[in-house]
Amino acid sequence: MKKLAICLTLVLSACGGASEDTRDFVKNSGKDLRGKVTPLPEVKPYEPFPYEATDLPDPFKPRKLAPPKGGGGVQPDFNRPKEALESFALESLKMVGTLQKDKTVYAIIKTPENSLYRVRPGNYIGQNFGIITQVTDSEVKLTEIVQDSAGDWTERNSSLALTEEQQKK
Repeated sequence: MKKLAICLTLVLSACGGASEDTRDFVKNSGKDLRGKVTPLPEVKPYEPFPYEATDLPDPFKPRKLAPPKGGGGVQPDFNRPKEALESFALESLKMVGTLQKDKTVYAIIKTPENSLYRVRPGNYIGQNFGIITQVTDSEVKLTEIVQDSAGDWTERNSSLALTEEQQKK
């Protein structure tokens, strides 16, 4: 126990005294430092702006363009008989091939029910009143008539690209 007390006394006495260099370093370390705070920018007073455009249309209300003069624009024909491929969404149909008879090129369309249909330009396809405008070896081009957010009918061009399916063995 005496030896332990002697060891602790020696260890603590070694840590107790600070040297002259350490005292000079602590005294001179903050000698040349000066704190500098930049002043805040001047706040300009608020000046209200009067809104005097009462004769202009309200910018927060949607505007509807005037309908074209002379007939009301594009509209689908609701009185014609529906074709078989108009009951399927365009995204669910696949073009799987083409046929040519005389000078007419036909596209082979596969439905989600695995039925095959032969179509040519002039046939209707899809649920958006799509009429086929062109059939090529790689795609079927069509024009759809869709309603926009204002309720007006507009034309939109779409296409079905040829898809190559691998046969299961």
